[in-house]
Amino acid sequence: MSRIGKLPVIIPDGVQVDIKGRAITVKGSKGTLSYDAPESISVVIEDGSVVCSRSSDVRREKALHGLVRNLVQNMIIGVSKGYTKKLEIHGVGYRAKMDGTKLDLTMGFSHPMLFPAPAGITIAVEGNTKISINGIDKQKVGQVAADIRAIYPPEPYKGKGIRYEGEQVRRKAGKSVGK
Repeated sequence: MSRIGKLPVIIPDGVQVDIKGRAITVKGSKGTLSYDAPESISVVIEDGSVVCSRSSDVRREKALHGLVRNLVQNMIIGVSKGYTKKLEIHGVGYRAKMDGTKLDLTMGFSHPMLFPAPAGITIAVEGNTKISINGIDKQKVGQVAADIRAIYPPEPYKGKGIRYEGEQVRRKAGKSVGK
């Protein structure tokens, strides 16, 4: 059995999980998320926790077993606590600000880069160089953070650009003057 898939997901107080056939709906204080499980994976509620099981030991079903369990856990954490990704901007004159629901990035291009916040995602800017992305869907929060970082990823020579909080950028040596 899958080491991850066999672990039950405990349902905390304030979170409601409904399973109708393959459709899994999770409601909490922050919102509602839903997911359709594959046919080969069965999801049931037992003793205040969600338990996933598979119908056979085919390699694909083994992989889906752990995946479905983690997706359900991510939904439960998302509707109860939410997810946050933080980005930092490095570089002289590089800054960010919020323009309504759009993130306005000044990154040394000839024009400002506008990034609209998708539905269900909240973007906040602290001190012109720190960007915080919040939401209940872990995948969506991570994808928005990756899309913002892709506007100007950190470059290896001076380290300028947008990076995740705590990300280490490997620096390269510049050109050396030869004799």
